[in-house]
Amino acid sequence: MNILKFATNEELNEAASGIIVSLVQTNPRAVLGLATGSTPIGIYDSLIEDYRKGRVSFRQVTTFNLDEYVNIPEDHPERYLNFMKRHLFDHVDISPEKAHIPNGNAADLDEECRRYNRLLEDAKQIDLQILGLGHNGHIGFNEPDLSLNSGTHVVKLREQTLQANARFFESIDKVPTQAITMGVGTILKAKMILLVVRGAAKAETVYQALRGPITTNIPASLLQTHPHVVVLLDSEAGRLFDEYDNV
Repeated sequence: MNILKFATNEELNEAASGIIVSLVQTNPRAVLGLATGSTPIGIYDSLIEDYRKGRVSFRQVTTFNLDEYVNIPEDHPERYLNFMKRHLFDHVDISPEKAHIPNGNAADLDEECRRYNRLLEDAKQIDLQILGLGHNGHIGFNEPDLSLNSGTHVVKLREQTLQANARFFESIDKVPTQAITMGVGTILKAKMILLVVRGAAKAETVYQALRGPITTNIPASLLQTHPHVVVLLDSEAGRLFDEYDNV
């Protein structure tokens, strides 16, 4: 596991986008696993800038998003499909048919999970998976539990997750209480994982996830079992690594 800390968010964004651009330059047909939320927005901005400057093309790239809310209005700005269009897809040359996101409004959610699993299986393996980190240690929407699902599944969101996501909605009552998420098993099959964590509020969680015991109570701790994880931290999120590890 390679843990890197950055003094500024700009430096972090450029480092992350540089890793992604280098991969796509080397493998134009790369399969990317994408994330939503506030954490990756700056990275997507950097990728758009790289695309506009002619440094990279996403025309042959395939993408899979980690998750999507269940029963969120199709025109809602926080629907993850709309988020991805707004922050990346509408600004680069990715083919819409190659950009995959679970359909949280499907009539049969179990079948939708099976469909998404089949798409992932057909893709063979994600080359690079971007991850953020939930305040309770979740990755994707894989919440702490006694056991974790391997494949795509429907999950009931924990109260802490609802509270954290309430800032994106009119009130906490408007936050969807369920989501479809890629399973931890699928995430761990990626060739490379890029974990990005920002902010002092997640300093304790990221330190426990990466330095504490491996436990399903902190799903991100399972990343310790992966052979190729790159962790990008801003100075606030990385403060405990400064204190204890001298990263």
